Amino acid sequence: MTAATVDELLTRERRDDRTALVDATGREFDHHWLCTTAWQSGNFLRHSGVRKGVTVGIVGGGPLAVLAFFGTTLLEGTTRFEPPTDLADEDDFRALVAPVPDLESGLYDLPRGAQRVGYGAKPDEPDIHHFDAGVWTENPAFPPMDVDPATAILTDGERTVTHAAALEAAAGVIDEYGLEAGDRVVVRDSLADPRVVVAGILAPLLAAGVIVLGGDEEGTATERGEYAVSSESGAVPESSRIDPDGVSRP
Repeated sequence: MTAATVDELLTRERRDDRTALVDATGREFDHHWLCTTAWQSGNFLRHSGVRKGVTVGIVGGGPLAVLAFFGTTLLEGTTRFEPPTDLADEDDFRALVAPVPDLESGLYDLPRGAQRVGYGAKPDEPDIHHFDAGVWTENPAFPPMDVDPATAILTDGERTVTHAAALEAAAGVIDEYGLEAGDRVVVRDSLADPRVVVAGILAPLLAAGVIVLGGDEEGTATERGEYAVSSESGAVPESSRIDPDGVSRP
């Protein structure tokens, strides 16, 4: 499949019962769930002021973190995975999506007006929006998009990546490693590196493959897919390793 912007990978036509994502426990989610819940995530994050030109910090690498990324993308916002704790001087920073205990710990210093969006346990503090509960009540549809490929989608705080550059790099991963429909790509590195997002999230989505979210907990299967995205040479159980350093810098 070809796409000019990432929202084209989350359209109504893509909704079917093929597996799209697997979490660290082995639970599978199909494309119908992924697309519909991404739309709901976008609708929910809109209430927190997410829009084009703002940055959303996302902490964690589970399904809800990935959904927050897609929701931000649909709103033409820019995602920064694993942002630093001192964000007070980041004027374009609009929302932080993180586990509720992280938000309630006072660890993060946010700029005035930035919203806290927590997932997992129900928050005790009233100004923390509960992502889990809010997403499921949102409209499971999203208005048609007309995103400029030059719109920023990812940042690591130093470099900003556009939709066009991210998808070009993802297509490069598909070509270099021969990713095919149904292939499982395991994310075994931090999403703070945009190249990991490109190889572990966008490339399998573009190839109609399966995103597999790695986990460190005991009981995780020793092998979860055909490919692993990891910078650790020889440390993965999958038969092929995609080194983020080898991904063309988007």
